[in-house]
Amino acid sequence: MITSKPLILAAVLTCSAMIAPAYADDLSANVTVTNNYIWRGLTQTENDAAVQGGIDWTRDTGFYAGIWVSNVSYAPADAFNYENDLYAGFTGGSEKFSWDVGYLYYNYDSNAEFDFGELYGSISLAGLSLAANVLANTEADEGVDQDFGFGEAVYLAADYGFEIAGGLELGLHLGWHDGDFSEAFNGVDGDYFDYNVSLSRSGFAFMITDTNAKGASAEAAGLDNDEPKFVVSYTVDFDLLSQ
Repeated sequence: MITSKPLILAAVLTCSAMIAPAYADDLSANVTVTNNYIWRGLTQTENDAAVQGGIDWTRDTGFYAGIWVSNVSYAPADAFNYENDLYAGFTGGSEKFSWDVGYLYYNYDSNAEFDFGELYGSISLAGLSLAANVLANTEADEGVDQDFGFGEAVYLAADYGFEIAGGLELGLHLGWHDGDFSEAFNGVDGDYFDYNVSLSRSGFAFMITDTNAKGASAEAAGLDNDEPKFVVSYTVDFDLLSQ
């Protein structure tokens, strides 16, 4: 079942293109190399490097879909080796105000049995972005006194970015994660905040990130999710098709 999802997405994209050929299509790709894969303030590679990449397909109607992959490393090490995200949604607005809604599916190694999906939405105005991700479904089994039902885990985030000078951009981020599924997947106790400051220019990015997360996973040697982290990355974007 897990390995068939990319094929299903490809079929949907092909059919959509055949149904409405009058709309313009854009196909792009991206590749990133980073010294640490940070997701919502927490390392996904036990503070080791990651190579990541994705393909995005967009239409001038506002519809888009894509796929993104990265190496990951959790405990137990033999359960998680890769992350493969599939997503689709709609976006719209103007240069000053925009919105985005969609569905995101996180796919991991089949023996991990922890795939999950989220519904997400965001609005952006003059450099400020507010976003919410809500748990939609998961294949993970609930433990005692746990609830992995729809809407039982949520991630809220606020981001603000602006250009300092000469293409150098400053980004500020604050996020909050809560819910039984968040605790089970991340190995932290209760809800937590994550926050970071980043500088980026021409594909290069430098970020200082931290959390107030507590628990075995946050404090474990090799993870140090309760300590500041310094992340350096480089991203290259490619235009594969533009109509």
